[in-house]
Formats: sequence, C-alpha cells, structure tokens
Amino acid sequence: EFIIYIFFFDSCLNHCTYCKTKHARGKLGSYPVSEIIQRAQQAFSEGVKEIWLTSEDTGAYGRDIGETLPNLLYQLVEVIPENCMLRLGMTNPPYILEHLEDMAKILSHPRVYSFLHVPVQSGSDYVLGEMKREYCIDDFKLVVNFLRERVPGITIATDIICGFPTETTEDFQETMNLVKEYHFPVLFINQFFPRPGTPAAKMKRVPGNEVKQRTKALSDYFQSYTCYDKSVDTIQRVLVTEVSHDKNHYVGHNKFYEQVLVPKREEYLGEFITVQIIKAGKHYMMGEPVPTETLNHEIKNLARTFKSSPLMIFSLFVLLIAVVFRLMQRNTILF
Repeated sequence: EFIIYIFFFDSCLNHCTYCKTKHARGKLGSYPVSEIIQRAQQAFSEGVKEIWLTSEDTGAYGRDIGETLPNLLYQLVEVIPENCMLRLGMTNPPYILEHLEDMAKILSHPRVYSFLHVPVQSGSDYVLGEMKREYCIDDFKLVVNFLRERVPGITIATDIICGFPTETTEDFQETMNLVKEYHFPVLFINQFFPRPGTPAAKMKRVPGNEVKQRTKALSDYFQSYTCYDKSVDTIQRVLVTEVSHDKNHYVGHNKFYEQVLVPKREEYLGEFITVQIIKAGKHYMMGEPVPTETLNHEIKNLARTFKSSPLMIFSLFVLLIAVVFRLMQRNTILF
C-alpha cells in the first residue's frame, strides 16, 4: 500500500558467465527520464510513501539513450514530497565507479535512503575474471570505501557466490577475508548453480561437499557478528510502511534503511515516527515510540475527529480530556 517498485529499464550491459539475464531480456532498454518522473509523481499522489527504483543493474541506466543515473536521480529527488523516501536498487561496481561523487551527494539527500546494494560475488580477482564481472576487487573496495567516507553510516549490502567453478581454497579465503574486513550488515550468500546454456555451466565444478562447506563457513562467520548493538538507546526517526513477518509489529526503516520493528498501531502506518531503540538483533532493531511521539499522534488523531465541529472551544476541551484519559489508560508518563 505504501511501497511501489518502479522498473526503469530492462536488461543489463554485463556478460557474466553464470547469468542468463542478458540472453533472456536482450539489449538495454532505458525509459525516458520524463516518464520515470511522471510515474513517481503519480505514485506519490496516490499515497505511496516509498519508491524503490529498481532494475537488473541501476548503474547502467541511460547508456542507450544518452542519459545517466545521477541526472535521473537529481531530477527525481526534486519531486519527492516531505515524509516520503526513495530506495535505490542494485548496481554493479563498473557502472557506479564513474559517478561516485554524484552518488554520494544523492545518497546523502534527506529523502533518499543511505543504502546501496553492490554485489561483489567473490573476493578473488581470478574468480571475478572467470565470472567476467569486468572489475577487480580493488574497484569494489574503492566504491565501498568512498561511500562509507562520504556518506557516514551508509548501509552497503552485497552478494557472494560460493563454489563458482575454478574457485580454489585460496580464492575462497580471499572472499572470507573481504567479509572479515568490511563486516557487511547485509550479505546474500548463494551456492553456485549451473544455469543451462551459460558458459559457467560447462566449466569444471567444485565438488558439492566442498561448496556446502564453504557456504556454511561463510554463513557461520556472517552470523557471528552484529552491527546494530551500538544503536541501543539511540533516538531514531523511521518511516513505517508494512507489517512484520510475525504479524505482531509494524516495520519501519531509518535513514540507512536499517529495519526497526515498532508497536503495531494503525496510526503509525505510512508515517514517520520517532523511536528509542530498546533492542538489537542480527537483522533488525526494536523501537519504542518516545512519549512526545505518542502524544503527537493522539492529538493528531483526535484533531481529525473534531476539526469539522463548529464548537471549537468545546472541541478543544474534549480533545484535552480525551488525550489525558487515553494516556492514563496506557500508563504513559508525561512528566
């Protein structure tokens, strides 16, 4: 209801040996900036609070029509209303390298999540070459280091394929070293799967038991560290947009697109609220609305009820009594 995906171009420019996207979707097909802006404006007018700008590789946008991703984003942020957010989709390192300065500015914008999904796939230059990823590990590190320096607190998510054909024990150790160096808060770990018709499907496979062992080793290490403990007791502003998987909470995200679970109160949905972080897990935090936030929402909700009444003085009196009564029922301490 509050989130919409805008797919703004088809296919990609890569020739990865394990992937069939380019074969299945054909040539790059970017939509004009004006169409994307119009679609975003329409979505916001319909009550959408969060737009996900997504494709197979967002960094490649516009190369077929003489446009660039930063140019699109600079225009897009101008039409994002207050209390709405933009989330950028996945981008591979080669197409973001030349736009790092602009991307840092855009990801620092108050209505853009400071979050970027940059798949690395392997920490080994040899394996990256076999994958035909068109970058080396130093290129990936440059992207991450630059954005972490220019956009403090940014969340960098990444992907890794375990057991790609020709991956040696030494290659895998380089991947482990990369994860140990950067402690990515979001890491998608996949075992290599041979897609029919791809060059990688014809390569000599790593034994299945070895692939499983490497996947487990990487997964175990990823689960061994936490990134959110330092946030406990901090005050954060989150946009609440959906129901949690357990159906017992609402899900909000802060500026860095970190997941914060909040009490399931209908008036929070689709709104920014201020919370105090009371608990941190591996993949989420839990937030408790601060007392002033509770009071503001009570006043806002009750004001909607009484704003059409001509008896303003009486309405304000009833409003005050109702707020006090409802807060007393919840044992909320105001002073």
